Amino acid sequence: MNNQENDQKAFDHSTHQEFVDYYAKQSLTDASIQRMRGIYDCVNRNLKQRGIMQKLNVADIGCGTGEMSIMWAQDGHNVHGLDVNEALLDIARQRAKDESLNIEFSLGSATSLPWEDASMDVCIAPELLEHVVEWKVCLTEFVRILKPNGVLYISTANKLCPKQQEFNLPLYSWYPRFLKRYFENLARTTRPDIAGYAKYPAVNWFSFYQLRQEFSKMGMESFDRFDIIDMDKKPTYQKVIINLINCSSFFRWLGHIASPGLSMLAIKKQ
Repeated sequence: MNNQENDQKAFDHSTHQEFVDYYAKQSLTDASIQRMRGIYDCVNRNLKQRGIMQKLNVADIGCGTGEMSIMWAQDGHNVHGLDVNEALLDIARQRAKDESLNIEFSLGSATSLPWEDASMDVCIAPELLEHVVEWKVCLTEFVRILKPNGVLYISTANKLCPKQQEFNLPLYSWYPRFLKRYFENLARTTRPDIAGYAKYPAVNWFSFYQLRQEFSKMGMESFDRFDIIDMDKKPTYQKVIINLINCSSFFRWLGHIASPGLSMLAIKKQ
């Protein structure tokens, strides 16, 4: 039995129907589509800035119902989506079929990706790391599948900011570890509603500085949300604030505290 088969057996691919219904509906809202489009545009800006314009191999990790995968496939790229939730993958496959798109959707975990070393130009992992206990293994897998000069996009829970969307509890990001463990157990047993009925509620909380340090060990160059923001679309007052943040490490740290989520790009060095 190979690692992928072992990994699939280790995970419960079922889920609460409430979660499937909620996620399927939310994935088609204007807010969700705009968020996915923002990620797509962010990665594409980076690729174009470095003159990478050809047909790409794209890995969408934690693809859910497939909206991000569909965006890349509509532009002619080879797209490979992966998720641990079988019910969501069924929805993704149907939506891709409705769009007449050929996308490979696979059931599995980010701790054991089914693709070869250096096979992907782009790897996208939105809102995933916070749900996987073995998150360092995920980072290793992301880097492994990327080609040299490949782009990795990550968004996840920001432990520096008190505002978050993982648990329906105030200031949850700042709870001490023992209290987080208590509510995680409740979410998995008697109170799944406090974590949106997720089969695997958030168990990790990160800072950009923490992830940058990990990626540095793997030969990756990291850029935070203020490095990758599209300044052309910002009003003047926001440009002034962002420029102020970028000129001071202290103001940048404050900027991270004020940001409910963590988003970053990392480039695999040649």
